[in-house]
Amino acid sequence: MTEETKETNTHDLPDEHIEHFSDRSIRRLFLNKENIVGLLKIIAGDLAKFMDFSRLEPLSSSFIPEDLREREADILYRVPFETADKADDVIVHILLEHQSTVDETMGFRVLLYMMLVWDAEIRRWKTDKVPKSERRLSPILPIVFYTGDRRWTVPLTLQALMDLPKELERFIPQFETLFLSVKETEVETLTKTEHLIGWLLTVLQKERASTAELSRALVDMLKHADKLPEGQEAQKREAIFYILSLIMHRRSPAEREELIGLVDRHTHNLEVDPMAQTIAQNLMERGIEQGIEQGIEQGTIKNIVAILTERFPNSDTETAKQQLETIHNTERLTQLLITAMKIHSFDAFLQVLDTDSK
Repeated sequence: MTEETKETNTHDLPDEHIEHFSDRSIRRLFLNKENIVGLLKIIAGDLAKFMDFSRLEPLSSSFIPEDLREREADILYRVPFETADKADDVIVHILLEHQSTVDETMGFRVLLYMMLVWDAEIRRWKTDKVPKSERRLSPILPIVFYTGDRRWTVPLTLQALMDLPKELERFIPQFETLFLSVKETEVETLTKTEHLIGWLLTVLQKERASTAELSRALVDMLKHADKLPEGQEAQKREAIFYILSLIMHRRSPAEREELIGLVDRHTHNLEVDPMAQTIAQNLMERGIEQGIEQGIEQGTIKNIVAILTERFPNSDTETAKQQLETIHNTERLTQLLITAMKIHSFDAFLQVLDTDSK
């Protein structure tokens, strides 16, 4: 297997570029192969029956440009796909989307990732000297997994980004994207296969609901977790870890003890308290790190504004400050600090800020 698509240890993948709980936690869940199987059976049951899940393997996304990897959260797997007349591998690409705003460019983003996967395969042909007779691109099954609260109304197509006359529509790439909006999907649909991941997603649906509603979803999920056959303890452990993380991140301190106690009472053969303590410690450490980072950002912004005020006393530095506060990158703020010391006019500095915001 090549550098572009080498197998990775799913539990050792870094998550430092995924800044939000939703992405980080869901990504961790989908690094468990069994949860990928469950998702595919829920969202693509007609296709899942042709897949040999015993040979499902994760793929690295190291070929994705670093700037994209910092903004996106994606999961790649390869699985054999066999019908009566044809057998081949298919690449399952899951793009995790948690933003509260609906992204109208999603159709383009999906196509971009598909092109990057295929480009990596073409480069592999040349590197590995693959015979021309064997050069075939892998089909890709794209999935958008959306956990946001807003209703998704934007089509996952390139046409949605264009105003096209009918005569030109045939020149636009067209492909189907599987889509799961967790918050909008009926519980019956999520749980129709009785797979644990479906019941887990019903808990995610209630992450901001009342304590009573969340508690009911938790109990239903935990009952099904207890029915898992022997040999699937890792999946159950990941599920418990996920719901404890959700409780710690999404619920108020006053609720946490009650909800963690509920999880403990309905969980067998797993020690819940140590898991909760680990999550709490990690949460505290990240909070400290984020506080230090935010302090550095605010200090740098304060210095930039002071320099601009000194150099250009009649300028509207408050406008610059407001724009600077939208930048959460200490390296970029440091560059702007140097720019503020050297630039010839305040308007020129604003132009630099405008360029950053585009």
